[in-house]
Amino acid sequence: MKAAYITQNGSAKDIIIGDLPKPQIAEDEVLIKVNAVSVNHVDTFVRSGSFETDTSFPFVIGRDAVGEVVETGANVTGFSEGNWVWTNSMGYQGRQGVTSEFAAIPADRLFHVPENVDPIQLVASIHSSATAAIVLKNIFKFQSGSAILIEGAAGHVGTKFVQMAHILGLKAVTTSQQKDFDLLDRLGSDDCLDYTKSLSKQLEKSTISQVDYAVDTSGKVSLADNLRALKLGGQVCLITAPKPEKATFNVRKFYTQSKTIHGFVISNASLDQIQEAGKFINRMMADGYLLEDDVLEKSYTQAAWAHQKLEENAKKKKILLKF
Repeated sequence: MKAAYITQNGSAKDIIIGDLPKPQIAEDEVLIKVNAVSVNHVDTFVRSGSFETDTSFPFVIGRDAVGEVVETGANVTGFSEGNWVWTNSMGYQGRQGVTSEFAAIPADRLFHVPENVDPIQLVASIHSSATAAIVLKNIFKFQSGSAILIEGAAGHVGTKFVQMAHILGLKAVTTSQQKDFDLLDRLGSDDCLDYTKSLSKQLEKSTISQVDYAVDTSGKVSLADNLRALKLGGQVCLITAPKPEKATFNVRKFYTQSKTIHGFVISNASLDQIQEAGKFINRMMADGYLLEDDVLEKSYTQAAWAHQKLEENAKKKKILLKF
């Protein structure tokens, strides 16, 4: 079968486009014919070796895929030949990736594509959507009616946080460029702030002057600024490193106000968290949410180009590799 793979950790130039044996499925696995794979920053981290994880070479790159079931293992129920399905947790922790014509997926890491949902828009969304779902439900353990600050809210991850916050009954304060205010208002933002202006001054004038939760999807807001925006007992979740990466903040105010800093990467999510997020994502997508990403489709043969562009932050569109 055709595949994009590596034989050692290294640069994007080390990605090989070639033939590998078609995988044989175990009793609890499903063989899918891959239609499209999304390219995420974590894929470049795994490929380069900067994110350390069990890797068996030759190693197929990529973690998120959508495709069609062609065969099911003897112990698999709930999936059958011809079903359209998706996965978002392959390509790390000893599992081969999915940038290949065929992929063997554990049935417990596989989800049905909801009826009438575009598979391309789905696979473009699932990495960002799963991140937002797990942070809100499992990291923050949100309370309905609370307030959340979402920075970089017009990006791929930010828009998912906004929609989920709105659906889950949270009040959302967002930061973005002014040109994105209309979009964020439609997605459910309760107050749109200009990311080029002082966060603290804008919050002072906002109807929501302090928040229970804060998440910066862009890495452009200092940890100190986010901590200042929190109420007593508030929580910050870091899903990227704020600049500068070495943070300074008032430790006495931090601990005397019972605030919390979390760090989260989806590669450390448990299987239970992934399964819960997958079901929630499917329900939201069936209702028309989470499907707004601007997509750039390329052939799987351009995997090295896609990794390079992502590392250079040269493309704002979500890059998908097609078979």
